[in-house]
Amino acid sequence: MAAGGLGEDDAAVNPIVRKAAAWAWRLLVILAAIMALIWLIVRLKVIVVPVALAVILTALLQPAVDWLDRRGAPRGGAVALVLLIVLSLFGAVMTFVVSQFVSGLPGLTEQVTRNIDNATQWLISGPLNLSREQIDRFGDTAVSTLRDNQDMLTSGALSTAATLTEILTGAVLMLFALIFLLYSGRSIFGFLSGIVPAHSRERVRAAGRAGFASLIAFIRATFLVALVDAVGIGTGLAVMAIPLALPLAALVFLSAFIPVVGAVISGFVAVIVALLTKGFFYALLTLVLVIAVQQLESNVLQPLLMGRAVSIHPLAIVLAIATGGVLAGIVGALLAVPVLAVLNSAIRVLAAPEPDAEEARLQAGGDAVLVDAQPDTVPPDDSRSDV
Repeated sequence: MAAGGLGEDDAAVNPIVRKAAAWAWRLLVILAAIMALIWLIVRLKVIVVPVALAVILTALLQPAVDWLDRRGAPRGGAVALVLLIVLSLFGAVMTFVVSQFVSGLPGLTEQVTRNIDNATQWLISGPLNLSREQIDRFGDTAVSTLRDNQDMLTSGALSTAATLTEILTGAVLMLFALIFLLYSGRSIFGFLSGIVPAHSRERVRAAGRAGFASLIAFIRATFLVALVDAVGIGTGLAVMAIPLALPLAALVFLSAFIPVVGAVISGFVAVIVALLTKGFFYALLTLVLVIAVQQLESNVLQPLLMGRAVSIHPLAIVLAIATGGVLAGIVGALLAVPVLAVLNSAIRVLAAPEPDAEEARLQAGGDAVLVDAQPDTVPPDDSRSDV
């Protein structure tokens, strides 16, 4: 045997190569495990996505349920009351938004048609000096392109219709999971963490509490930021008399739950609507409005509402959204950052020499209002929710 317990063949290999090989096969095993997990999630996305959305909604609604529970309301009654209020508000808002969209669509169509006629007249009599035949030829080309791709568009619509049953099934599963997570999420988490070896169980539970606290902070802060964005941009659009101001505000609110990318998309749509309906000047004003609101969000609201517990580098956010979008489309982009926020805090606690101290440090770094719904702040009860 050679020195250091290595065989002659191993000793003949450069130490750097040996270390690289040792790292390489371990990284390959880890990569294979990650790929297997991703493959399993994609195969079971009909189940995984509704349950993940239910966990996110649990983080948003669980503090309200715990608040009623602490004041003597039965746990089941508190869950039913919160869900009833939320579903009623959601239904009322969606009904109002849809009615506003339907009532504003004719005016939008009229304004767009008028602006297209004005643009056509400018193309003919303006500096480009195009002929009517050239413009008509371009329009005919666009129509023929749509006609040539009609089969593809129709098949896409049929595919969408075929997934309607899948969507309804997922919605029912999400509601079912949400009810039980709100009612007995802590006991579910305690049962799942029981499979961990006893010497690591408390560390895993501390990581779970820290990760769920970060999820609560992220979801509630994102909800408040989205609300401020929607009110600010919607009010500005209404003052400028931009058509469909309320539906656009609703789009801004929903897209704000996809950090970075969502704000860009909703702002772009608002600017395009302003350009088509009111002209270049109002489009420029809308762009200024969107940028001002986004600056308020990024420089004031985000640092104020999100503390160290959910502090994630922007590059990591963009990469997570891109990965989620590739794997699961819009839903993947929506879930990517919450999952990243949970993993960020949970891994910190798992890797910390003193997990309890790290958990307390993460909670102290966040907004106290946003992370108050922790297991230690409510009386012990197996029916309480903590995922």
